[in-house]
Amino acid sequence: MRSIRFLLALLVLAIPAASFGQIGIRVSIGPPALPMYDQPACPGDGYMWTPGYWAYDDSISDYYWVPGTWELAPEEGYLWTPGYWGWDDGGYFYNEGYWGATVGFYGGINYGFGYFGEGYSGGRLVNGHFFYNSSYNNLNGGNFRNVYDARVDTGNNDSRVSYNGGRGGIAVRPSSQQESAARQNHIQPVAAQTEHAQAARANPQQRSGNNHGNPGIAATAKPGDFSQQHSSGVAMGVASPSRNENGGRETVARAAVHPNDLAPIARPTPVNSGHKRADRNYEAKQDALISSQNQDRQDLQQKQEAEHAQKPDPNNWKMEQKHQQQTQKMMDRHSSQQQELQSHSPQPRSSQPESRR
Repeated sequence: MRSIRFLLALLVLAIPAASFGQIGIRVSIGPPALPMYDQPACPGDGYMWTPGYWAYDDSISDYYWVPGTWELAPEEGYLWTPGYWGWDDGGYFYNEGYWGATVGFYGGINYGFGYFGEGYSGGRLVNGHFFYNSSYNNLNGGNFRNVYDARVDTGNNDSRVSYNGGRGGIAVRPSSQQESAARQNHIQPVAAQTEHAQAARANPQQRSGNNHGNPGIAATAKPGDFSQQHSSGVAMGVASPSRNENGGRETVARAAVHPNDLAPIARPTPVNSGHKRADRNYEAKQDALISSQNQDRQDLQQKQEAEHAQKPDPNNWKMEQKHQQQTQKMMDRHSSQQQELQSHSPQPRSSQPESRR
């Protein structure tokens, strides 16, 4: 028994460090080129940019684009190392990204927005606090305390190749420092990132076979929010606000962390079914539901403010992530309540079946 354990230990030591993060699907053809796209505005302090990437759906034998998005770091002082496709053992394997104290090796891929193939130029940690580089992040519309502006020499790396090794791939190997970073303690993608990727997988327009390398949704303001489309086809790298057809800036939806970040509850269009009493009863129920939901918002806001008062550090990202999840859960519950009530709204006389004579 001891000899078996000893042999297993030797096998584990013999596995290259890079292989521990590999997804167990080997693909014979590398992913498409990286699309060019605009970056949504950063929702607020504590959010980190996670670049978009090509994932693979084995059930349909096709790549699909997972949009870039802003994500709250799971721990204060943690940075995101993007995943990448790399050639190994006669095929391409995906090396999963991770959160850690330093940015490790991501295949030399130029994902843009500070991830230019090595390290991260979009921000830096100072005494455990993250500072945004305004040259590579879209900070329009936000109130950011920790900001600096610095351009870096990217070595004219404008390649859009999305994989490392193999025919036509990026010919870069990890440095000793990057290999060391991969062995340090790190956190795997958080639940919001996993759900974001699952939503992309379920969306047919994200598939390479349908979009021919130009996904309809290339980036989102927050994980899973595919309603805010930042399509491919514009310059990638230096963040800039999107513009509409008239040349004006478009408003990008910001991720709601606290109930006070939400827009006022919109009152549904009044019904006019022709049944005055039923219409009045329905309107009364709408008023009661909106009043109840506004009270829910106030209660949750007060609860979150009390937690901030106990821990006043504005850079407590873990708390902010929890508050965002609480707010989103409340929004989902309120949406379900509204849909349930609307399903019982009075129907117009014309839509009711005629009675038999």
